Amino acid sequence: MEEAIANAEKTAAQFAKNSHSTLDKIITADQGLFSIDNRDTNTPCIKKVRVVTTITYSLKD
Repeated sequence: MEEAIANAEKTAAQFAKNSHSTLDKIITADQGLFSIDNRDTNTPCIKKVRVVTTITYSLKD
């Protein structure tokens, strides 16, 4: 989760920079899909976890 938030912030900061704005605070944050699956058929004891997080930031001019 921490890594997902850091990646979202990095992407939002780049978007803000490209639009000549500055990144402001988080407006909303939602965690949607969460799944745990076997990595593959040969190693069922090793799991692959997928979490989808949507974060909405505000921008300032």
